[in-house]
Amino acid sequence: MLRRSLTGRSLAALGLLIAALCPLFAQAASGEVTLFNLHDTADGQAFSVKLQILIVMTLLGFLPAMLMLMTCFTRFVIVLAILRQAIGLQQSPPNNVLVGIALIMTLMVMRPVWQDIYSNAYQPFEADQISLEDGLGHAKQTLSRFMLAQTNRTSLETMVSLAGETVPEKLEDLDFSLLLPSFVLSELKTAFQLGFMIFIPFLVIDLVVASVLMAMGMMMLSPMMISLPFKLMIFVLVDGWALMMGTLTSSVQPF
Repeated sequence: MLRRSLTGRSLAALGLLIAALCPLFAQAASGEVTLFNLHDTADGQAFSVKLQILIVMTLLGFLPAMLMLMTCFTRFVIVLAILRQAIGLQQSPPNNVLVGIALIMTLMVMRPVWQDIYSNAYQPFEADQISLEDGLGHAKQTLSRFMLAQTNRTSLETMVSLAGETVPEKLEDLDFSLLLPSFVLSELKTAFQLGFMIFIPFLVIDLVVASVLMAMGMMMLSPMMISLPFKLMIFVLVDGWALMMGTLTSSVQPF
């Protein structure tokens, strides 16, 4: 019975696939398939509409990777994870909440970049004023300026030397394949620097509580159990979340 059910589903899926491909076969027989055709224009050649849709859908598939590697999302989520570790909380706030906070902060900080891409790349392309290649080129230039503003010189020189090349006089001429790893390395360095600065006050509280417990002879009592309420109280009294969001926002350099 199970084999019959699987066979029926396979035949149904095969039938749907053939039905979907029949129009393409008909167009191929008449020589009218235009998925990968180029159209001659006054400014050169342009992709067909179907190929443009295929490119856009492919880019949407890479959207999560682009979010992590081309924005400050990685910096934010690492710092928030270090903050949770410094306070001593294991599952609160949960990972979904931290990712959501990092995503909202990323969208807010990257807003000028999105607006520039939308105004100068997407809208002209939508109005058929520029081609898809020009729109993607402008979006790449805008992202490159933002990424260069966050990339430190040491990380840039390290990645360029590993590739066996030299740093160009104009950083705008740097190849994007070298800029991307340099940006990611810089984001990791900045995230751990911020995490270290955040960890110090909570570490001091842990040391003070451990010293007091040892002086009182209460060695069997876990210092983490006593220091956790004090860390939470101090974090709330100084409005720690507002300070954290302000620190993360100010750490991003304008492009």
